[in-house]
Amino acid sequence: MCEDAHGIGRRALFVTGAAAALTLGSVSFAAADGQDQETRTVRGTLPPGSPDFVYVPVEVPSGVREIRVAYTYDRPSVPAGTQGNALDIGIFDEHGTELGGRGFRGWSGGARSEFFLRADDATPGYVPGPVREGIWHVALGPYTVAPQGLSYELTITLTYGESGETPRPVYPPSRARGRGRAWYRGDCHLHSWYSDGRRTPAEIAALARAAGLDFINTSDHNTHASHPHWAEEAADDLLTLLGEEVTTRNGHVVALGTDPGTFIDWRYRARDNRFGRFAREIHRAGGLVVPAHPHATCIGCGWKFGFGEADAVEVWNGPYTPDDEVTLAEWDNMLVASVRDGRDWIPAMGNSDAHRDPDAVGLPQTVVLADDLTREAIQAGIRAGRSYVAESKNVSLTFTASGARGEHAGIGERLKVAADTPVTIRVEATGAPRCTIRLVTDQGVLYTSDPLPVGGSGVAEWRTTPAYAAYVRAELRHETAAGPVPGALAAFTNPIFLGRH
Repeated sequence: MCEDAHGIGRRALFVTGAAAALTLGSVSFAAADGQDQETRTVRGTLPPGSPDFVYVPVEVPSGVREIRVAYTYDRPSVPAGTQGNALDIGIFDEHGTELGGRGFRGWSGGARSEFFLRADDATPGYVPGPVREGIWHVALGPYTVAPQGLSYELTITLTYGESGETPRPVYPPSRARGRGRAWYRGDCHLHSWYSDGRRTPAEIAALARAAGLDFINTSDHNTHASHPHWAEEAADDLLTLLGEEVTTRNGHVVALGTDPGTFIDWRYRARDNRFGRFAREIHRAGGLVVPAHPHATCIGCGWKFGFGEADAVEVWNGPYTPDDEVTLAEWDNMLVASVRDGRDWIPAMGNSDAHRDPDAVGLPQTVVLADDLTREAIQAGIRAGRSYVAESKNVSLTFTASGARGEHAGIGERLKVAADTPVTIRVEATGAPRCTIRLVTDQGVLYTSDPLPVGGSGVAEWRTTPAYAAYVRAELRHETAAGPVPGALAAFTNPIFLGRH
């Protein structure tokens, strides 16, 4: 299976069933013995139905300065409608591969064909630190496997020498210069070159400022390696929260605003009944649990874990598409269920999920009413549902409910009046030319305005009672292109609940 400097052995792997992981035989290296560098090569074949993770143990001797791994795999032609080969990669150090990630040292998924790490530096997505003696594990993730199988080749190179010094991480502050209690705009789902994005933190920060954002959240796939690299981009005008997109085989979840340096493991499926453990880890690290794009059509993207641990749900992801419309409808059904069962409701948010050009940072953006521009205040606003989602900085909404005696409630709040009390719903919109205002209740859409003028500003009022509408939420819709399908969203709000219960 492994080679010395002159020869290559082979191993083919054949497995059946649905085991979560498989560990192969070890790749051995001799002690340095005067050599500057040693290389081993591993070849293998993964059949269809392979485990989600295959680990290749590497016996690392003392005196190693750097470990470098390169890999290739075949991409045979497959029939239309059949998945081809896709193989992810990462590495765990001498602390092992136990779920929870104590040994985690990096993951690049399928974004890179090679990586290195040493004490003073590492490939983006990987964590610098000493290469200590012990059993390391290269982690392979066969995302999809063609009917012919997936043949791969790993080349592992150890460089010997004196270890460098690991830099002490510096993280962005959890506070920026705010405006007191105000509406703040943010994008909490962004990818940099520390996972499968193509933009640097500096480029993302510049685009965030241009999009009119006050805060962002980092969310690289299955790694926290980017966290120290955002400190230089944070400033008084841009709060930078740290997180991760936990990318499982049964859906993705944004860990929003966790403590710096927090890693959340992703190596489980819904059937393993382990998500609750890692949702609790996100909460213990001060973060929010936000299922991302629950009805996205990519493999493994559909959300299968339920919403019992969720603090919010990403209803709008990137440019508005039919899967967002499905998610919006599902979320509305969840609002109805929360009213029926008398339980807490889950707020909605929207994020860009921007990776590279032409993905637009801040399309959409979540606009949060917060007491200040701090991590805790922004999270509190999101958790309470004091927010709306807009397609750009140009779109603004105010949305209120008022009772006959001056009672008043805003987005995410409850207007506590009797069931037969007349209630006035008012929407003011700017920056939405030719859009219509729709008011949605637990019965469905009960009001649609005429299109706003080309100037984009307008007001709509509607009267109801809590007996008729348990909640009301507002949507701004672009003009319908054709047929009965509603136009794409320009903005939508979290609901205002009506009544005393």
